Amino acid sequence: MGRVGLTPERLTQAGAELADELGFDQVTVSELARRFDVKVASLYSHLKNGQDLKTRIALLALEELADRAAEALAGRAGKDALTAFANVYRDYAREHPGRYAAAQLRLDPEAAAASAGVRHAQMTRAILRGYDLAEPDQTHAVRLLGSVFHGYVSLEMGGGFSHSAPDSEESWSRTLDALDALLRNWPTP
Repeated sequence: MGRVGLTPERLTQAGAELADELGFDQVTVSELARRFDVKVASLYSHLKNGQDLKTRIALLALEELADRAAEALAGRAGKDALTAFANVYRDYAREHPGRYAAAQLRLDPEAAAASAGVRHAQMTRAILRGYDLAEPDQTHAVRLLGSVFHGYVSLEMGGGFSHSAPDSEESWSRTLDALDALLRNWPTP
């Protein structure tokens, strides 16, 4: 029987908090056991192993991000939707750097198909319908947006934009303006 009060959900939440405090790469079952002042073996009735813990944190992060994005997108279209969606990712990464890193974890195909990652793709495609992109251009645009959002956020969080003017906020705004312009005038082959 597991220790009273320990559940997979509680351990996942604590693991997500550890990820934000220490970094996602530093989250281990041993570190989690220290957090709860229990022996590592007592956690294995709730978790398969360290990879299971990391997958659970990734799934939690994807769900949290999807919920925030859905709320931010409600009633929006065009550039307004694009900006709201982008800001959700940037804000989440700033608030929860470890969870944001977890959301990038490569999941096995079954876990990925059942994850909130599917909702992320659907929301991105919904935004792109406002730009009237058909396949395969829509898939190219999904990949472009993901790359730009993740790249910008990663560079910013790593201090890449803190060395010079203009302010990172101004660059972010200009980046979103440029994406909107590109999507409105998508090049055809």
